[in-house]
Amino acid sequence: MSVNIAAFGNERDGPSGDNQQPSLIWSYLRRSALISETDCSLSASHVGNPAFTEYRASVFGNVRLVVRDCPVWDIFDSDWYTSRSLIGGADIVVIKYSVNDKTSFQELKDNYVPMIKKTLSHCSVPVIISAIGARKNGVPCTCPLCTSDRRSCVTTAEGVQLAKELGATYLELHTLNDFYIQKYFGGVLEYFMIQSLNQKSPEKMKRRKKMQKCHRVQPPQLEQPVEKMPILKGEASHYDADLHNLLCCCQCADVAFYPEDFSTVVEAHKVILCSVSHLFMLLFKVKSPADICDTSIMQTAQSLFTVEAEAAFPLAPRSIPPFIPLLRVVVKDSAFCSCLPDILHFIYSGAFQWERLEEDIKKKVKDPEKTENVLDKVKCILKTPGKLNTTKDCKSQQMKRLYNTSLRLFFNTPVLADVIFKIQDATVPAHRAVLVARCEVMAAMFNAGILQAMSLLICAEMYQVMRLQHICELYIITQLQSMPSRELASTSLSIVSLLKKAKFHNSDCLSTWLLHFIATNYLIFSQKPEFQDLSVEERNFVEMHRWPSNLYLKQLADYRNYIHSQKCHCTVM
Repeated sequence: MSVNIAAFGNERDGPSGDNQQPSLIWSYLRRSALISETDCSLSASHVGNPAFTEYRASVFGNVRLVVRDCPVWDIFDSDWYTSRSLIGGADIVVIKYSVNDKTSFQELKDNYVPMIKKTLSHCSVPVIISAIGARKNGVPCTCPLCTSDRRSCVTTAEGVQLAKELGATYLELHTLNDFYIQKYFGGVLEYFMIQSLNQKSPEKMKRRKKMQKCHRVQPPQLEQPVEKMPILKGEASHYDADLHNLLCCCQCADVAFYPEDFSTVVEAHKVILCSVSHLFMLLFKVKSPADICDTSIMQTAQSLFTVEAEAAFPLAPRSIPPFIPLLRVVVKDSAFCSCLPDILHFIYSGAFQWERLEEDIKKKVKDPEKTENVLDKVKCILKTPGKLNTTKDCKSQQMKRLYNTSLRLFFNTPVLADVIFKIQDATVPAHRAVLVARCEVMAAMFNAGILQAMSLLICAEMYQVMRLQHICELYIITQLQSMPSRELASTSLSIVSLLKKAKFHNSDCLSTWLLHFIATNYLIFSQKPEFQDLSVEERNFVEMHRWPSNLYLKQLADYRNYIHSQKCHCTVM
C-alpha cells in the first residue's frame, strides 16, 4: 500500500532558491512521529532546473509515502503532461503560498487555479490549501469588506475564497514549528492519508480504475451475487463503559437514594434502573402492580423503599443542572443502603460480575446473615416477574444480553422522557441521561455548553467582534468556576485543549485564566493524561503557581511526622 502526495507552490517569502526559509513538506517529514526512513531525491526534467523534489518515506509503519514537491508553477506552462500526471496520480494535493507574497498568490488564482480545477474534475482528490507565514504589516483584518491590507499581503478571506473554489481544506500556518507542523497541518494530512488507505481496498481500486478508463456514460452491468460476505472489523462497543461512566460522573441524575437519617446521598438515573429492573418500574410508576403480577417484587419494593416528597429533604450539593428534578427515595434497610453504591456499579457496568459484588458486600456488612439478606434483595431487584431468580441466573450471559437490549423499551416513547426533539411537524422523545452517556456533543450541549461558547469565541475572533469574544470568555470562566471538584475530576472536557484553542485564537484573557485555573486545581489536573500536553513553559508556570504548594506539602509532612513521633507527648497524660 502507498500514498502519493503532490505539493505545488512556494511557501517562502523570497525566490524559490532561497534556502534560508524552511520548506513545509520537508519540515513535516522531519518532525512527524509517524514518518520513518525518509529519503530525498531530485527528479529533473531540465538540467539545472528540477521540476520537482521527490521524497520517499514510510508512514504508519509499513505504508510507503511518496511526496512530489513542485515549488515552481511554471511546470503547468512548460510541461502540462507532467503536471497533469502529478495531480492525476496523487491521492492528496497540497497547495502552498506565502501570505506575504501577494503577487504569486494573484498569479496562482488567475492562471493556475482554472487548470487545477479542470484536472481535478475527473477525479475526487482531497486538496489542502496552506497559507504560510506571519503577515509582516501586523495582524490583518479578516473582514471580507476590508481592503486595508490587500496590497501587501494575502488576507484570510482571500484564502478561504480560494479554498471554496477548489472545494479544499484551508489552513493558516503562522510559523513552521512543532504545533503547526505536527498537530495542525500533520493532523489534517494524516486524516486524508487514512481516508486514502481505506479507499484502496481491492474492490474500490477496481471501480476507480474503471471510472478513469471510461470518459463516457456506460450502460449498467449486473454483477454476479457475492457468495461470501466480507468480514467487517469494527470498533469495539463502549456501551457498558459509557453507562458506567455516567454513574461515576452523576450527570443528569434524576433520582436520589437516602438512608433514614439523611446522612448520605446516592444519585442514579430512572431510565437505566427501569431498563434492568421491574421493581424499579413499579417504584417509579412506569408499570402498575397489575402489570407486574408478582407478590415478591411488590413486597420487596414496599419494604425496602419509600418515595418521599422533594420538600421533605434537605438540599444536597449536586453537580447537575438545577432544572432536572430529583425524585427522592428513602432506603429503609441500613445494610442495603450502605452497599447501594456497589450494587449500582454492578448494575451500570453491564458485566454482571456477581462474585465481585458478593465480595464487596461481605467486606462492608461483615455479617453472614445480613450479607445473604442484601444479596436476596438484589436478586429480587433483577427478578423477572413470575420466575424464580437464582444465583446462577445472575451469573448467566442471558442476564447481560437483557441488560444490553432493555433500553430499547424506552426508545421513541414518552415514558420517563425528559428531552423532545422537534423535526418539522414531528416530535421525538428521548432521555437526557442516555444521550449524555453515549454522545460527547450531547453531553456538551446539556452540561453548560462550554464547547459551544468556545466555538462562538473562535468565530468572534475571526470576524474581530471583540465584545462578543469577551462575553464568551466571561461565560466560559464563570461556568468552570461553578464546577465542583468532583465534576472537574470526572469530566471529559479537556481544559488543556481549551487552553490551546484560547492561545491559538488570541484569547489572552482566557488563556491566562486557564493556566491559573489548572495551577489552582493542581491535584486534579496533574492526574489527567492531558496534563502531559502542556508545553515546557506552561508546565513550569503551573508548577510555580500550584496549589497547594510544594513548600506547604513539605511542611505538612514534617508536622505529621512530628505529631506521630515519640518525642511529642501529650502534656496532660
